[in-house]
Amino acid sequence: FHGNTVHQVGFRNRRVIDAIKAQLETLPFCTRRYTNIPAIKLAKKLAELAPGDLNKVLFTPAGTAAIGMALKLARVATGRFKTISMWDSFHGASLDAISVGGEAIFRTGVGPLLPGTEHVPPPDPIHCPWACGEQCTLQCARYVEYVLDKERDVGTVIAETVRSAPYIPPPDYWQIIRSACDRHGTLLILDEIPNCLGRTGKMFVCEHYDVVPDMLVIGKGLGGGIFPLAALIAREGLDVMPDRALGHYTHEKNPVACAAALATIECLEEERLLENVKSVGEHALQRMKTMLEEHLIIGSVRGLGLLMGMELVKSKETRERAVDATEHVMYSALSKGLSFKVTMGNIVTLTPPLTIT
Repeated sequence: FHGNTVHQVGFRNRRVIDAIKAQLETLPFCTRRYTNIPAIKLAKKLAELAPGDLNKVLFTPAGTAAIGMALKLARVATGRFKTISMWDSFHGASLDAISVGGEAIFRTGVGPLLPGTEHVPPPDPIHCPWACGEQCTLQCARYVEYVLDKERDVGTVIAETVRSAPYIPPPDYWQIIRSACDRHGTLLILDEIPNCLGRTGKMFVCEHYDVVPDMLVIGKGLGGGIFPLAALIAREGLDVMPDRALGHYTHEKNPVACAAALATIECLEEERLLENVKSVGEHALQRMKTMLEEHLIIGSVRGLGLLMGMELVKSKETRERAVDATEHVMYSALSKGLSFKVTMGNIVTLTPPLTIT
């Protein structure tokens, strides 16, 4: 139930392995100044799948690098350096990524971080700073709009479309922020590195919200759980750096990684895994809701497809995080062969393969 969210098609998918073997026999590496057929095919496929007019694709060997490219491109395209991002967010562990990220464990003691990185509260109805009482009033989205109004020269809003189980925004959340960005000439970058390619029941998470970002960053499972690969997918109008290097990574268009990605997408489509995600995810969420009624330590459950979370609390009245108890649960489960991720210290995050039945 963990696997670092790279295992959409399982840990040893035969289709992916065969594609990798075949590519290793033909072209295992692509040198500078050349492209290759698997990379071209993958770029075309992602442009076809991506929502709206997202049709320009760049590859990187890691999600963090793709985030860095997106931030650089936004600076050039807007002429602005300021960003708005979310507290508690994670976009990678490089200096630029932790600057826009919002987790203290990565940010503390390594400053100064990048200038102009403003942070706002995430959509968290349980621990909401506006005390919404678990009935989200979208004050968190309107606060982003407020900061854009006050700053006036923010170049980018960068955020995870959903925050790997802790935060699943309400339906209108991203529409409010998209409209605010449009009014201020601010680009919207959505980070879907861990949850792209069907995890939530749609190929891309932003499709749940009927919103099209200016840039979409994907990764992790893109390489079939075997090869590291990420991609930046941008609007055509953002192709604004013809004479400057945006990426320039040695393995940015690795043909073996691209072959693995093509096989992964083929598996998702031909085996109808998105339909499986919806049915199994709904069943799992109902089981979790039953557990919520039966166990005092479970404060809330949430899920979107096969991205699921269970928050453990000391009291359902105070909602105080049960950090020590969650750690005990994690190691007890691990001793029985079950591994899962813990987020925010008390949220059991479950992300099984999309092939689960």
